[in-house]
Amino acid sequence: MYRKLVLFDIDGTLLRVSAMNRRVLADALLEVYGTEGSTGTHDFSGKMDSAIIYDVLSNGGLTRDEIAGKFDRAKAAYIDLFRERARREDITLFEGVRELLDALASRSDILLGLLTGNFEASGRHKLKLPGIDHYFPFGAFADDAHDRNELPRIAHERARRIAEKNFSPSEIVIIGDTEHDIRCARELDARSIAVATGNFSMQELSRHQPGALFRNFAETGEVLAEILTPQLS
Repeated sequence: MYRKLVLFDIDGTLLRVSAMNRRVLADALLEVYGTEGSTGTHDFSGKMDSAIIYDVLSNGGLTRDEIAGKFDRAKAAYIDLFRERARREDITLFEGVRELLDALASRSDILLGLLTGNFEASGRHKLKLPGIDHYFPFGAFADDAHDRNELPRIAHERARRIAEKNFSPSEIVIIGDTEHDIRCARELDARSIAVATGNFSMQELSRHQPGALFRNFAETGEVLAEILTPQLS
């Protein structure tokens, strides 16, 4: 029986993608809209892919209606270009990630999933290149909602169907590298574990009061212990 639901963010938490990802988005938007907007300078950290497209194009002077009219084409163009161009060498898997996932996957009482601002198709491709996609049988993605804070409940419901049980807040752990991931955990009153492998420093993350905070996943045993620590309801 599953006793823990553990949901991971992707970018900045499990891995880093080279600058090609930003270039791919810019090229897709240029192809569809004739402008890349502020893609070259925009901070993507913790943001939904869908929101990023709207933000960078709005900064480029387009109205929301203009963006919405071609959004599906832009999303498809980005995903197709990413799959076409991304190579294994474009992905840096963070220290300790594979070891942590191996340790979690070896336990029959833990259900692993994704909670990410990526579109599912491009996010899955990022995981497939270094060979870690198979650890995550399900997730909640940018395709599923407009607001990142809606994703925790979507992931929770999908987990309930898979596990055939309703995970209580004390049984859920959400792991990420930004303040947005910490807020997502609060949507379910779940335990948050923050890791400073993205663009947020230890000091910046600590201000948002995660349940636990790590510099990286190098100390697998310590991270695993925090994930398994019972949380008071």
